[in-house]
Amino acid sequence: MPLLVMKFGGTSVANLDRIANAARKVQEETARGYSVIVIVSAMSGKTNELVGWVEGTSKLYDTKEYDAIVSSGENVTAGLLALRLQEMGIGARSWQGWQVPINTTDAHSTARFVSIPRENIDTDFAGGNKVAVVAGFQGVTEAGRITTLGRGGSDTTAVAFAAAFEAERCDIYTDVDGVYTTDPRIVSKARKMEKIAFEEMLELASLGAKVLQTRSVELAMRYKVRLRVLSSFEDTDETSGTLVCDEEEIMESKVVSGVAFSRDEAKMTLVRVEDRPGVAAAIFGPLADAQVNVDMIVQNISEKVAGDTKLYTDMTFSLPVNQVERAKKALEDSRASGAVTYAELITDTETAKVSVVGIGMRSQVGVAAKMFAALAAENINIKVITTSEIKISVLIDRKYMELAVQTLHDTFDLEQA
Repeated sequence: MPLLVMKFGGTSVANLDRIANAARKVQEETARGYSVIVIVSAMSGKTNELVGWVEGTSKLYDTKEYDAIVSSGENVTAGLLALRLQEMGIGARSWQGWQVPINTTDAHSTARFVSIPRENIDTDFAGGNKVAVVAGFQGVTEAGRITTLGRGGSDTTAVAFAAAFEAERCDIYTDVDGVYTTDPRIVSKARKMEKIAFEEMLELASLGAKVLQTRSVELAMRYKVRLRVLSSFEDTDETSGTLVCDEEEIMESKVVSGVAFSRDEAKMTLVRVEDRPGVAAAIFGPLADAQVNVDMIVQNISEKVAGDTKLYTDMTFSLPVNQVERAKKALEDSRASGAVTYAELITDTETAKVSVVGIGMRSQVGVAAKMFAALAAENINIKVITTSEIKISVLIDRKYMELAVQTLHDTFDLEQA
């Protein structure tokens, strides 16, 4: 019997009515002849509530107990969905992470998968059940302690099960009906894509698109798990949503597939850094230790200062705006210790990152020139540029972000299939 993995996010199981709706979608797939593994998130808002309870009890909490508490939200959803399916006459049972078992590392709150043995669930299917409802976001260590995978971990759980059980497909049900060329709330002409390549989806997810969690796309690309993103609030069939798949399944790719953006970015510049071997490591090592997520990095041409034989340069990088204070402290501590010297630290917290993504960029010249010309025509100044094989990102003033997204969407004709 073919097997399908279905994942329902928090908004899709936010209350009993929505859980009943999810059960009907599972029923439709069992009627098509599938055995189904359902991965569920906690009901919308419950994880935040549980985290609040932890933080209200202990500021310096034990991460093992944190995981035991916050993972309970998924357990409730799994049990409720299994009960609803049983009421509909469908053989189903719920599974917590330790029952599968979902074996993970012992990095509590940021655990990674070690293995997902098939035996227990396969035995349950062989015994007559058609549906296994698995609590997402959680696992168990070798020592038997509950772990969690980090926020958004249920997406990753779903992909991992699809890989482990060699599922025909992994359907991710959410509150949107697919992957769009950009956010429809900013560009009304944004188009839902029928298919998108793993690499493109990975870039879009890492650049700010919220449809799929980045780790889940990485895992899907590694194991060639075909993902489908679709709405839990609409009637669907096997052609609904957006299929995230291997590049070879896409007959003809547009040069640019989508425009992504990250609104809350900051830019930091170290002025007159001594240019010597190891200076980049001296700057970015302490930032990494402080858990600062550095993205775009630009180093200026070296130059001499009058009366000084040393070479100096400026170093600019981008980072999330909520990590600026941590970055400042790490750099100031590094300068105080003598590990790095700089004349001034300049911070701009009013920037945004806008990116164009497309596998077609590999074989098409002139994409950067077209992008920069379009922004220039709107008098949008570019502060920092980075590129990869299938991506071009620019850092601009935040007040121009929506205009930039709209302009680039029009420039590359993304409303047309």
